[in-house]
Amino acid sequence: MADKITLSKKDRMDVCWRHQFLQGSWNYERMQNGGWCYSIIPAIKKLYTKEEDRAAALKRHLEFYNTHPYVSAPVMGVTLALEEERANGMPVDDQTVQGVKVGMMGPLAGVGDPVFWFTVRPILGALGASLALSGSIVGPLLFFVVWNLVRIAFLWYTQEFGYKVGTSIAKDMSGGLLGKVTEGASILGMFIIGALVQRWVSISFTPVVSQVTQSKGAYIEWDKLPKGAAGIKEALSQYSSLGANGLNQVKVTTLQQNLDQLVPGLAALLLTLLCCYLLKKKVSPIVIIIALFVVGIVARVIGIM
Repeated sequence: MADKITLSKKDRMDVCWRHQFLQGSWNYERMQNGGWCYSIIPAIKKLYTKEEDRAAALKRHLEFYNTHPYVSAPVMGVTLALEEERANGMPVDDQTVQGVKVGMMGPLAGVGDPVFWFTVRPILGALGASLALSGSIVGPLLFFVVWNLVRIAFLWYTQEFGYKVGTSIAKDMSGGLLGKVTEGASILGMFIIGALVQRWVSISFTPVVSQVTQSKGAYIEWDKLPKGAAGIKEALSQYSSLGANGLNQVKVTTLQQNLDQLVPGLAALLLTLLCCYLLKKKVSPIVIIIALFVVGIVARVIGIM
């Protein structure tokens, strides 16, 4: 029986170093897949000796991938463990690897932004700026050094954590744990994507359905407001009680407003499902993107959107 192939600490450190450049080859079709594939090359070379096996491994890691560049590290750790077990004969297929990646990248992406971009970096930046304002060169140096120490330490230790957890998952094949994790990760990923449709996809149909002249008292009479600050105060007071419908004498209702009252986000959901259907039919993502641009421009010109 051949000796088990194991990724050494140096191999994993090489992957971690490359993983810093995850967004170095970003594209609109598959997002960070190029950077991900570049990162995992040292592990692929160690685990697979045949050229065809290496090519197949790189091909499966060129699928769609996108998450926060720092919290991608634990996903990489789990993937390294799965690839290691696969190279040693465990029944880990392409769908399992991609399912775990997709299932983890969505939830983790929502954690990375508030932790790093909105908490750690602003705090360190404010500390460095306060020292710089006093004329000390320590300010920018402190920000640069501490930020990179935090970043690199997080990338390494979370990748190691993912690697250890991933190894444990892959070894429990007989208990079906890997299958449960894959299924759960896929479901969670689809749930996150579905929940974000309303936030990421925006469609507004502009055709006017009705125009109703409102009675006095139901709208702000701008020409009768006092001049200066008193008029502004009065307008704000009336707006708080009347709402957006009180801005004009004529209340205009658009098609989009009626749709939002019936089923909010319906158009965005239908468009997302259409794109998913086209992708399932092997339509190129580039073709879909261009088609959306064309339809959006034409609809805007003729006054539909």
